[in-house]
Amino acid sequence: MTRSTTRFAGKSVLVTGAGSGIGRAVALAFAREGARVAVAGRTAGALDETVALVEQEGGTAVALVGSVADAADAARLVRETVEHLGGLDVAVNNAGVLGGVGAVADVPEEEWRRVLDINLTGTWLAMKHQIAHQRANGGGAIVNIASTLGTHMRMEGLGAYAVSKAAVDTLTRSAARDHIADGVRINMVSPGPIDTTMSSRPGESAADKADRMKGDVPVGRVGAVEEVAAAVLHLASAESAFTVGADLVLDGGITA
Repeated sequence: MTRSTTRFAGKSVLVTGAGSGIGRAVALAFAREGARVAVAGRTAGALDETVALVEQEGGTAVALVGSVADAADAARLVRETVEHLGGLDVAVNNAGVLGGVGAVADVPEEEWRRVLDINLTGTWLAMKHQIAHQRANGGGAIVNIASTLGTHMRMEGLGAYAVSKAAVDTLTRSAARDHIADGVRINMVSPGPIDTTMSSRPGESAADKADRMKGDVPVGRVGAVEEVAAAVLHLASAESAFTVGADLVLDGGITA
């Protein structure tokens, strides 16, 4: 595995939602910089693919199947990360869904609850157990994946998602203040449109998406998952030791 730095050599990292997209890119980026990585998610096959990609480059990874929205799973993911990798130095909470599509008054109650359960309560449950381990073992870093949709902007038909991510923003800042004295440093990244299925419209081709982004994004393109990963690693590294409760917005200038 070719490494540009060894910022995370010997470190143990847990990434949720790591079966594809941003989570997979984050897991690969940590492994390239020397970390041992636990990749968590609900689909075993996708996680195995992420592990295989890490191992192809000479890195170390383990797949952990579970849902952060389940309290027992959230605790188990931390416990198994520690058992397999020897600790938990960094956690990245990326698991989330783009659901509850439709006008606020028309979203079914069960769908509203599903989006909040995964995006908000799942992040809280994951942090609850991550923080408990880290503060008992010398501290660590946590990076949550929020969104520009929520605190920074809204969009018609995506109210449930925006509410969940705005709440993740407040949760992150509150936890950062509560736990920095415990040696646990917590920050977040808020991506705008990133080149994943979540930013594509139904039936939209890659070329159509590229044309749309030229008009929608001031920088003229969709963001790359590797750019989000780079931001996550920066916030998790010693370079950001004085950064607490920050929200790093990556949206190509949309909310500037």
